[in-house]
Amino acid sequence: MTERVVLAYSGGLDTSVAIGWIAEETGAEVIAVAVDVGQGGEDLDVIRKRALACGAVEAEVADAKDEFAEEYCLPAIKANALYMDRYPLVSALSRPVIVKHLVAAARQHGAGTVAHGCTGKGNDQVRFEAGISSLAPDLTCIAPVRDYAMTRDRAIAFCEAKGLPIATTRKSPYSIDQNVFGRAVETGFLEDIWNAPIEDVYDYTSDPATPREADEVIITFEKGVPVAIDGEPVTVLQAVQRLNERAGAQGVGRIDMVEDRLVGIKSREVYEAPGAIALITAHQELESVTVERELARYKRQVEQRWGELVYDGLWFSPLKRALDGFIAEANEQVSGEIRMTLHGGRAVVTGRKSRQSLYDFNLATYDTGDTFDQSLSKGFIEIFGMSSKIAAKRDLRQ
Repeated sequence: MTERVVLAYSGGLDTSVAIGWIAEETGAEVIAVAVDVGQGGEDLDVIRKRALACGAVEAEVADAKDEFAEEYCLPAIKANALYMDRYPLVSALSRPVIVKHLVAAARQHGAGTVAHGCTGKGNDQVRFEAGISSLAPDLTCIAPVRDYAMTRDRAIAFCEAKGLPIATTRKSPYSIDQNVFGRAVETGFLEDIWNAPIEDVYDYTSDPATPREADEVIITFEKGVPVAIDGEPVTVLQAVQRLNERAGAQGVGRIDMVEDRLVGIKSREVYEAPGAIALITAHQELESVTVERELARYKRQVEQRWGELVYDGLWFSPLKRALDGFIAEANEQVSGEIRMTLHGGRAVVTGRKSRQSLYDFNLATYDTGDTFDQSLSKGFIEIFGMSSKIAAKRDLRQ
């Protein structure tokens, strides 16, 4: 029986050439799998037919937008996941859902190998291969760009020699990855970290410096899940899509950062994630109203570790799975409404409302009606500071 390889297929030059390249290098039949996570672009059926025209024995396409939003973006919102306190894990979140579909296709078609189009320099090779090995330890992985030195010049030459039905025009100056949760842009002039991004880098967001009317939005959550926008029920996917439009129109969600890649290098990245930033900002604020102090303090530590695990490609790891349980429990009381003003590149919270609120007006007020017994504070401070006071006396003696 001929060996089969499942290829993560995007429809672009590199993965189209990889179909024939893998067949020549390994003698295997190639099954192309394209997964729609809201990246836009060409119709999936067009992509499927191109894969077949490029030599794939079979080609599958999967509409995973709702799955991606519900099972991958939503946990990130509940975790307030911001890698290095800024990046909402746009690309990192999409890899495990793609991996899940690749492994399913490998099982269905009896393939022993999964291939992807990543280089040997980035995070995605780790995310794909660590994910595949976690779900299917018996499968092997290959990466033509990395393993067979498939440079772009060689890919174009291969494409022209074989007459493959794909354009080989000059490559965009940027490397772009996008899905419904956001968009990542790198390379080109951005590799000089002194260069400021220019407007043609952006697509999901409008220039925040352009004068326009502010947009006020009310986001309703139930147990950490966004369930309504301005009172209208939405799915998680719809919540992200609508806030992409509204927050994006106000320039919200632009991020320019130098981040620590898993492979050990620093990389300059430009992101736009208007819906993600608006939802995480709202969720964080609702947590500040509904989550008890000690739980909130500890959750912030969990959030950082959760984000690092996902960034590093360990979505299916035991620790990530265990932290999911903690985050789900911590969101049990995170229900209510957050009012936000979207304007000038910022999502600013202006109102909070929740039946689960821990905010007690009568305890917080300094006006008449204050129910806080201030006479208790003197003794509390004395006991609270006692250990530090004893240590300070010792230090003075020495």
